[in-house]
Amino acid sequence: MLKGATLIAGPTASGKSARALELAERNDGVIVNADSMQVYSVLSLLTARPGADETAAVPHRLFGHVDPATPYSTGAWIRDVEALLRNGELDGRPAIFVGGTGLYFRALIEGLSPMPDIPAEIREMWRSRLMAEGSQALHRILMEKDPESASRLRASDGQRIARALEVFDASGRPISSWQRERTTPLVDGGSAEKIVLEPDRQELARRISERFDYMIAQGALDEVRALNALDLDPALPAAKAIGVPELTAYLAGEISLDEAATRAKAASRQYAKRQMTWFRNQLGEDWRRDKVLYK
Repeated sequence: MLKGATLIAGPTASGKSARALELAERNDGVIVNADSMQVYSVLSLLTARPGADETAAVPHRLFGHVDPATPYSTGAWIRDVEALLRNGELDGRPAIFVGGTGLYFRALIEGLSPMPDIPAEIREMWRSRLMAEGSQALHRILMEKDPESASRLRASDGQRIARALEVFDASGRPISSWQRERTTPLVDGGSAEKIVLEPDRQELARRISERFDYMIAQGALDEVRALNALDLDPALPAAKAIGVPELTAYLAGEISLDEAATRAKAASRQYAKRQMTWFRNQLGEDWRRDKVLYK
């Protein structure tokens, strides 16, 4: 179990990466990504991954290492962190985990419910049925197979419903029964410094707007073209990254670039609001609240 780590959580555009870089440069640390979108290759600008200057300054791990066509989960991320520990990549240097994915931090310090391996044909079957029949129909099926899990999921939450169904088919056990089990935490929460950024929402909204304009200026449209050339399943997380659907609509001639930017900025603000609500409700009093909006 890793002791003395630093955990930095916060909403999109709150300056988490800058805060982590400051600490890593001061303490000769290693930055480990804890953001579910920054794991993907191709999407560097749109997911606000650290740039070349930052990655040259201090070691960065688990950024951009996953093909967008590959389904990725909290369990996969935990296995990647385990590999870092096993390979000694975090030995002797302060580890700084930074990101906006609350479930990653929870799994890191509380452990994770083990899940069965899902055969590709089962996963593909349920994803195809989700696309063809819709989440409401699959929710009714889940209610028959695993009523406990179905009762906790919104009927519109197609991805989690399909996940529950594929786990049931692959293992013969409800996902709710798997979730009651826990693995050993990888990070000692008691010795960790835990920080959650809670900037002013108006200032954050301004930052989100300015950042998306910067992304466009730096070539975000080229990233979307490259991603679309992969012909991904539209249900995959990378295909739904904020900015991708909006800029795809612009490239298809369906909306103007200004409208695409307006929609993407609104989606980012809504996402930030959901993140802040989750952090406020799920992260305990042992997390230090930081109101500074880092640049």
